[in-house]
Amino acid sequence: MPPAGGFEAIRYKRNLPARGPGGAAILLGVTAVCGYGFYKLGLGNLEKRELKREKAWSRIHLVPLLLAEGDRDIYRREQAALAREKEIMKDVHGWEAGKSVYNNKNYRPRDTIVVL
Repeated sequence: MPPAGGFEAIRYKRNLPARGPGGAAILLGVTAVCGYGFYKLGLGNLEKRELKREKAWSRIHLVPLLLAEGDRDIYRREQAALAREKEIMKDVHGWEAGKSVYNNKNYRPRDTIVVL
């Protein structure tokens, strides 16, 4: 027979202490971190846009300088090619170094530059 007063109660529930912050605190923390991240992303996008604009304007301002440098290089190469042609063809009678092979008098720049 059972003891007087009955059997003692069986503990079937988990008895764990509450640890860490609650769900609302975690949600608030994640929202704050995401907000700060989006703020920094916006600042980075502004800086990237400014650097892109600065790069475009620097290229725009450098174009005349680069074109002039290219023209000087082409002229120097043409003069060197003319000097080589004069040296190579000096023994050929009737050869005019640098004379155009075309039959019209319009100036035609070279389409390709041979770099030796």
